[in-house]
Amino acid sequence: MCKLGINIDHVATLRNARGQFHPDPLKAAMILKECKVDSVTMHLREDRRHIKDDDIFLIKDKVDLPINLEIAPTEEMTKIALRLNPRSVCFVPEKRMEVTTEGGLDVKSNMQNIERLLNFLSNSKIEVACFIEPNFNQIDSPQIFGY
Repeated sequence: MCKLGINIDHVATLRNARGQFHPDPLKAAMILKECKVDSVTMHLREDRRHIKDDDIFLIKDKVDLPINLEIAPTEEMTKIALRLNPRSVCFVPEKRMEVTTEGGLDVKSNMQNIERLLNFLSNSKIEVACFIEPNFNQIDSPQIFGY
């Protein structure tokens, strides 16, 4: 059966661009719940330019939908994910000046760090995925993680 997850990052982007409180990511998540989507996706960037910490915790508290949290593979982001306890986490690359994600992770070069952080999350029963570069060297890397 197909599952539908909706990313609400750009709701937060509009809110932040306006410097106000609307549109509200919480309200967007509530609408998604009413529409019977299967999950909500949010990308908590290190620079917090879209979704903010308060958004993810408020949505987790107020909306009964599984959360897919996209984060950079860093200690800080992993600690936040462990506190939030989403259904799933997707490690994604981040570059400071990019407008949106512009490619996949280089897991070959960052294998030890990614595997260590991945283990923290999976030991807490959080599903983990990696958004990787689409080439054969990278595609083979997750096999080394045992997935």
